[in-house]
Amino acid sequence: MIAFLKGRLAGKTATAAFVDVNGVGYAVGMSQASLAKLPEAGAPVEVHTYLQVREDAVALYGFLSIEEKALFERLIGVSGVGPKVALAALSVFTPQALVSAIAAQDVTGVSKIPGVGKKTASRIILELKGSLDQGLAGLFDEAEAPSAQADERLRGAREALLSMGFTSAEADLALKGAPEGAAEGALLQYALKRLGGER
Repeated sequence: MIAFLKGRLAGKTATAAFVDVNGVGYAVGMSQASLAKLPEAGAPVEVHTYLQVREDAVALYGFLSIEEKALFERLIGVSGVGPKVALAALSVFTPQALVSAIAAQDVTGVSKIPGVGKKTASRIILELKGSLDQGLAGLFDEAEAPSAQADERLRGAREALLSMGFTSAEADLALKGAPEGAAEGALLQYALKRLGGER
């Protein structure tokens, strides 16, 4: 996963920026709002990125803020919303304005996104509203306290172990001493290795 690019801006089009990182040029799809904020060609630039890998294509999308990236990821998770529509949304709205429109269930406002009708706008609101009631803080796990993030990941791994037929005591013991900051999947692997060794 390419989390960010740091280099020089080699140029840009109406839909993408070209970032030169030590002689390697990356084409990065961006919202028009972010493209407008980029410096002149040749200037240093850093963009947060999202790498999309599909059977028929690999695409890299870029963002000037982690809020913009997090909102993009939420949007493409909505049924019927792809990267093109998500970037269009971020071209029309700032992350704060879009989050506010979703939280307020403003179907008419969300419908202003190119390619989004009232049906899709309603779906975006329905699927995202609950997590965005807290505003931008509800966008991504990083907004939570580290302890809350860790608790959530541990809870997810524990529930996965229980669903596999392990007892609560086995799950708790297997997760004891797990690496701090590990993702839920890594926690689950750690626990399964311990359980495998004990049985």
